[in-house]
Amino acid sequence: MSERHACELMDLGRSSCRYRPCRAEDPALRDRLRTLAETRRRFGYRRLGVLLRREGWPVNHKRVYRLYREDGLSLRRRRRKRVAPGLRLPLPVPVRANHRWSMDFVADHLANGRRFRVLTIVDDGTRECPALEVDTSLPGARVVRVLDRLADSRGLPEWVVLDNGPEFAGTAVDRWAHAHGVRLHFIEPGKPVQNAFVESFNGKFRDECLNEAWFLTLAEAQQAIEVWRQDYNTVRPHSALGDATPAEFAAQLKTDEHTGPRIDDRGSGWPEDHPQMASLGSLGE
Repeated sequence: MSERHACELMDLGRSSCRYRPCRAEDPALRDRLRTLAETRRRFGYRRLGVLLRREGWPVNHKRVYRLYREDGLSLRRRRRKRVAPGLRLPLPVPVRANHRWSMDFVADHLANGRRFRVLTIVDDGTRECPALEVDTSLPGARVVRVLDRLADSRGLPEWVVLDNGPEFAGTAVDRWAHAHGVRLHFIEPGKPVQNAFVESFNGKFRDECLNEAWFLTLAEAQQAIEVWRQDYNTVRPHSALGDATPAEFAAQLKTDEHTGPRIDDRGSGWPEDHPQMASLGSLGE
């Protein structure tokens, strides 16, 4: 059967039948994407696309995704344990910096098997991480010293959300909170979802830092974790903040405080096009 006859039967133009794609791929773009994917192995194609656009590459998410798949860079998803479905109510989103902090602990091991812990602190309003304290022992008195250090550098929160661990539920943190007028909110035992902001941060911290590194000494762990914290605050795009970094979002909040953002009918201090409004919108549903 001739091409002409086949195209007539299929109602297909002969030019469309003969068309061959001729994409002009930029090898430099492909190399840069591969380099970013090797450097940040736990970033997916969307977050890598944000980094490329920051560097000036004129790409959209579809082009990044195609190159990402062609080069076999797909992120391997770690399977999560399935749990029974249940009703989950969202926490109210803080509307400013230092409105509410969340604290928790993460544990890991050095190369020699020695266990160390990390005190993680998150500003729920800006998603910033003010501190990651690393040591083999972090009692309540050490937690208080970290909070005092943060009080000098960025001020103190109105609320702190934490679990019922002995470091937090002991007298040291309680006395400190009373002396500084900070209110403590303890979640229910066995319900970490009530401390969702820091739990989400802990997942990123373990996935992108602890699981990607092999620490020989405690000093090496402290240095590498502090480098990751600075990168998280100032470089890593945060999808909940419209792909801005926590530091950029905090700076925007300060600007809004001076200019006076419009109060909308839901009573929040955010403009309607603000990234936080997407989270606040679900509270009234």
